[in-house]
Order: sequence, then structure tokens, then C-alpha cells
Amino acid sequence: MGIFDGLMGNASQVDAKEIEKEFQELLAQGESVDRAYKLIRDLIVFTNKRLIFVDKQGVTGKKMDYHSIPYRSISHFSIETAGHFDLDAEMKIWISSSTTPIQKTFNNKLNIYEVQRVLASYVM
Repeated sequence: MGIFDGLMGNASQVDAKEIEKEFQELLAQGESVDRAYKLIRDLIVFTNKRLIFVDKQGVTGKKMDYHSIPYRSISHFSIETAGHFDLDAEMKIWISSSTTPIQKTFNNKLNIYEVQRVLASYVM
């Protein structure tokens, strides 16, 4: 991921095995990381049991907020593909207890259909 992509808030795929090692203490027994995407300092992690949003906070990024969402709590989701002038793709995820979706932006180098496919395989 380039500096410009990071500053623009775009996400890119990162090695799932590295994330699994890094968050070994966070994962439940039998849980494994399937895909992970980095958004500047934050992460979106798809495991075989849940979706995890990791928010690194503060100047050093040592303080972290882990937001776990069981796939059964996702009521629906949508994707918006990149266009000619709008080069970013977006994914919106609605949780059953909220009317406001969680929204994430991905750069055009990442296949948004692949991200949607991973989410769909767990939600459906």
C-alpha cells in the first residue's frame, strides 16, 4: 500500500497468516484468519467465526479497539464499485441492532467483488 493510498483512507489486502500471528491472543480456539485488509493503521479481519474491526488509536497506535461482529448479526450488506472518476470502491455492512451501516473504502487495486465474496460466504 502506498503512502498516497494510506493518506486517502483506502484499504489494501495484507497477509492473513501475519495477522493471525499478531492477534493470536485475540482469536478463540479453532478460529483462524481468512482475509485481512489494512486501512491506514486500522484493520478489517475476516475470520472463520466473525468479522473484526481493529481501530488503532493515539499517536503511537499502541491503544487498540477491537470490534467483533458475529456473522449472524449482519443483516445485509452492499458494495459500490469504483467508476471512471470515483476511483474508490465502498462496502456497507448493516448490523441487526443498528440502522446506520459500517462503511469502509477500498482502493481500485483491490477487487471489491472478492471482499464481498468472502463476506457473503460467511453471512449466507
